[in-house]
Amino acid sequence: MKKAKILYVSQEISPYLEETEMANIARYLPQGVQERGKEIRTFMPRFGSVNERRNQLHEVIRLSGMNLIIDDTDHPLIIKVASIQSARMQVYFIDNEEYFQRKHTTRDGKGKFFKDNDARTIFFCRGVLETVKKLGWTPDIVHCHGWITSLIPLFIKTSYKDDPTYKNAKVVYSVYDHQFEEEFNDDYASKVMMEGMTDCDLELLQKPDFININLNALKFSDGLIKGSEQIHPDIEHYMDKSDRPVLSYQTPEDFIEAYSNFYDELFTEEPVFAE
Repeated sequence: MKKAKILYVSQEISPYLEETEMANIARYLPQGVQERGKEIRTFMPRFGSVNERRNQLHEVIRLSGMNLIIDDTDHPLIIKVASIQSARMQVYFIDNEEYFQRKHTTRDGKGKFFKDNDARTIFFCRGVLETVKKLGWTPDIVHCHGWITSLIPLFIKTSYKDDPTYKNAKVVYSVYDHQFEEEFNDDYASKVMMEGMTDCDLELLQKPDFININLNALKFSDGLIKGSEQIHPDIEHYMDKSDRPVLSYQTPEDFIEAYSNFYDELFTEEPVFAE
């Protein structure tokens, strides 16, 4: 039996950002799954608050150099990598001077939500998918953590559905209690639109608030996970009514084993192509 390949895409990973529930899961889950015999790759944004010198990030020249077009503008894609030696694990970082080289993550120093978080989300998700293709690595499961990863299920099930890298991949999406009250820009759906998508695929993104962004990710996912003990009730209701496999909240002591078993169960499920 071939070794299963799990692609992890996370908004936060410790120790590169401060410790949060999501950052700790995204740090220790890949290590634990790798120790259970699965092959992993891990990606996160190269936020400006990630200390490159202390964490020994360096650019991967063979993976960098691509341009992604967002809202009719070219944006260079830079890929960096660092190692967590104790975990025998590499983390790839998606970088771009305009989107990620600022001192904060999703809000400025005064707590104001960045106006271009919508475009940053598009760039990050497309950047991950294109970089994995360049790696020549074909994941069996793509596990997304956090709303900045929320377009990956949509992309894989529409524009990338016939791509050899992703056509057999199952998508897992974890929802966390890290809500925001703001909405993305009104033209978010039109910015997201790519070949292989329909207006119906983007219906939820016509009102791109925290709830709809997450519901859209869940709609295109094969497995759903409650990453936090408390999540938004509308999102929890959707998950509870779903006909897809759902994993309930797991304690820090139990989540690695539970998630690994959840992946194994997904291999026997038929893939989702939207509702």
